[in-house]
Amino acid sequence: MAYNYNQGYPPQSPYPPQQQGYPPQTPTATPQGYPMQQQRPMRPPPPGADPQLWYWFQAVDTDCSGFLTVDELQRALINGDWTPFNIETVRMMVSMFDTDNTGTIDFNEFTGLWRYIEDWQRCFRTFDTDGSGNIDARELKNALQTFGYNLSERFIAVLIQKFDRYGRGNITFDNFVQACALIRSLTMSFQRFDTDRDGVIQITYEQFLELVIQQRTL
Repeated sequence: MAYNYNQGYPPQSPYPPQQQGYPPQTPTATPQGYPMQQQRPMRPPPPGADPQLWYWFQAVDTDCSGFLTVDELQRALINGDWTPFNIETVRMMVSMFDTDNTGTIDFNEFTGLWRYIEDWQRCFRTFDTDGSGNIDARELKNALQTFGYNLSERFIAVLIQKFDRYGRGNITFDNFVQACALIRSLTMSFQRFDTDRDGVIQITYEQFLELVIQQRTL
């Protein structure tokens, strides 16, 4: 089975490229309507911790366990258009930052995850050139080309169709992150077989199944 990859492999960092001259923004995702309304006593932050992040962490930790589950985090995250985060995107991010494999994230892991969201938000706003709060096919193609992925318009349309949860012909912030992470993950798997780096591989049917099944972002 042969696959073509049209351009050199992009950097493998899970973080988006830094957009020069793009000022930090308030996070797209913020805790909404949690213990802040319930007047729950807040513990003081650990030494060296960001007080605002510590406050948000406690607000989202509704059972006071000291850890955030996927469901707790998903309930607290919203897109810029006030739609809830895709639960699959939340699972992907928790999996990336759950360093001790507990299925939850503690405050230190949450800090890394939050910075990841902020980095992606700045990236998202750079490519959302019309300021709609969503990414359309043209903007997605431009973003992926900037990351080093030379993909056809037909394939971009496939991506939009897969991640367009609302049938509007565009994708929200959370699904933009998931789509980019999926492309990166599949590209890394492709590289394992493309030993001569010519953008073409020959693999068996079972190798193809293994390549797809092992993707954590699917």
